Amino acid sequence: MKVAVIGSGTMGSGIAQVAATAGCDVKIYDTNMEALYKSKTTLEATLSKLVEKGKLSPVEKDSISANITYANAISDLAHADLVIEAIVENLEIKRKLFSDLENYVSPETILASNTSSLSIASIAASCQKPERVIGIHFFNPAPLMQLVEVIPAVQTSEEVLQLATQTIAGWNKVVAVTKDTPGFIVNRVARPFYSESLRMYEEGVADFATIDWSLKTLGGFRMGPFELMDFIGNDVNYTVTESVFTAFYFDPRFKPSFTQKRLMEAGFYGRKSGRGFYNYNEELPKHKEDSLLAKKIFDRVIVMLINEAADALFLNVASAKDIDNAMTKGVNYPKGLLAWADELGIQWCVDTLDGLYHEYHEDRYRCSAILRRMATNKQNFF
Repeated sequence: MKVAVIGSGTMGSGIAQVAATAGCDVKIYDTNMEALYKSKTTLEATLSKLVEKGKLSPVEKDSISANITYANAISDLAHADLVIEAIVENLEIKRKLFSDLENYVSPETILASNTSSLSIASIAASCQKPERVIGIHFFNPAPLMQLVEVIPAVQTSEEVLQLATQTIAGWNKVVAVTKDTPGFIVNRVARPFYSESLRMYEEGVADFATIDWSLKTLGGFRMGPFELMDFIGNDVNYTVTESVFTAFYFDPRFKPSFTQKRLMEAGFYGRKSGRGFYNYNEELPKHKEDSLLAKKIFDRVIVMLINEAADALFLNVASAKDIDNAMTKGVNYPKGLLAWADELGIQWCVDTLDGLYHEYHEDRYRCSAILRRMATNKQNFF
């Protein structure tokens, strides 16, 4: 298969590496020659490190390198069977690109966007043949992260969906097919990990370090929410939260936090700027050792995550299996959230959410209808 990747940044280069490793003929396209050179240099260094670690043989490295070529003219993509766009997260720029692409590629070429949250239907609407447009969302770093969300738009043909799914599965990835709704699976379901932690901090329940410690200790999460937001970048994380909030018609479940907004406005982006929720130029604060407080924190965050996963299932965003795969393979959660709900007890989830709603009377704590039905019928997700 001939694959074209548009955008030679970290994500585009990573996708190219995945496709080339699977034996595809890959062309990386970028208008910026300096960016293309950097992509080539970085990819060569990455492959060389894999050889040093014994994960690739020198022959395999040479084969992967030979599968990748570079182009700075869009006309060079004419023979691609699949084009994957990995450029700036701006709807109008993506729409113009897709419209332009149709002037160069064949009518059968599949056009895919790696967007993490933008409407695939809107991107497809910019094309003469919208039925060939689909979302193929990789997670960073693409060569390491197992999950890929595949998002058919309302215009996408069944044939294109099947071809895209088979292709990505053939690249040794775990595919989760998701409805074209804001945030898809991962960026929708994961919001409470950040937002409920921020809410507890703002209420004075606990400090950043204690909330992080609680979720790592009781939940088994690799990073706490504040560590993770600092790692991702508060500019990036806040923008996604605001985008999802707006796209869901300002549903209070997705409401952003002023605490994070002020950090972003101050330029305190996290690790990359030296300061975020934590100041990385000085000794990091210690957490408070309090098992009862830790359980309160864990219970509140996990039940909100479960509620969001359950609601995604209720609204047919994806299957239960794909939702749980998305969270374990896409963001390294220790367990699938729906399986976690079965383990904690569906009735416990309903009672905990109702307790929060009774206390706050805020719509963000409304219990998903599917959880109520399942509790009444004594059902589990799996």
